[in-house]
Amino acid sequence: MFGLTKSELAIFKPLTTPIKIQNWLDKFPINWEKRGDTYMSPRRALRAGKMHCLEGALCAAVALWLHDEPPLVLDLKAAGDDDHVVTLYKRHHRWGAISKTNHATLRWRDPVYKTVRELAVSYFHEYFVNQTGAKVLRSFSRPVNLARFGAGWITAEENLDYIAEAIDEAPHQLIFPSPLARYLRPADTMEKKAGRLIEWKRSNWRT
Repeated sequence: MFGLTKSELAIFKPLTTPIKIQNWLDKFPINWEKRGDTYMSPRRALRAGKMHCLEGALCAAVALWLHDEPPLVLDLKAAGDDDHVVTLYKRHHRWGAISKTNHATLRWRDPVYKTVRELAVSYFHEYFVNQTGAKVLRSFSRPVNLARFGAGWITAEENLDYIAEAIDEAPHQLIFPSPLARYLRPADTMEKKAGRLIEWKRSNWRT
């Protein structure tokens, strides 16, 4: 199925729920991209044994798709910081998110949100620059259904630049009107302390 080998299917098939998918993703070290930007396919990410948020989102989407759920991802766009990509799922008409991150924040979301906007806004207070405390989340995309690209990306050996670009260029909705930016309170000392917590240290990985 999807061009995956038996051994690859044996990894994805037991991931029958979003919680199981999230627990599995959390075991992977972060991809620090020490040799340059990567947009690895799920096959390559499995082989490398590491992944960043987009690569994790793609892997989570494959697991959902194998179990007849749509492979939907969401882009969270920040001002002056990296975007964050999560995988969407639904339970009883409520949205949740699976998230691969190295931080104490920007993580999993339980399926309690009525709309994708509600879910996206839940990340707002967590999404800040640790050095300054500036809150930088500005917009979120429409859900991007990866099925539109076929299934070749799942096992591709080349970087998936075209998928990364499509997600980045998808229509985005503003989190708040720009005049409100002047009223934002920067993250405080305690929040910045929590923001310094990471799961995987860069010095532990050579590649």
